[in-house]
Amino acid sequence: MEKGAHLVAESDLGPVMITEGALAQIVGHVLAESYGVVGTAGRSPLRRLARNRLTDGVSVKRGPDGLDIDVKVVVEYGLKLAEVAATVRSRVSYEVGRITGLPIAAVTVHIDGARKS
Repeated sequence: MEKGAHLVAESDLGPVMITEGALAQIVGHVLAESYGVVGTAGRSPLRRLARNRLTDGVSVKRGPDGLDIDVKVVVEYGLKLAEVAATVRSRVSYEVGRITGLPIAAVTVHIDGARKS
């Protein structure tokens, strides 16, 4: 199996696998649609969410109980941080599980800043 790939299904025609990069893109799309999230925080300074940088601030790893997903986000100033984090955690877990069928062990949300949108 390819390094960083997760087995989704097995059939007579062969396996179906999804890479960690593809999973990170799915998470990035969910973040782009999440209420209160105005950007991500990756290796470089805080950035607004853009379609060509969806995976900045997103880490997906395989754990013993399923996927461990870490996201670093910037939220809109004035919103309740705990509510935004809970919403992001819930949406990421639901959407990644729904789209891939893979078990989600944990979704950790790091709020790296707040700014006016």
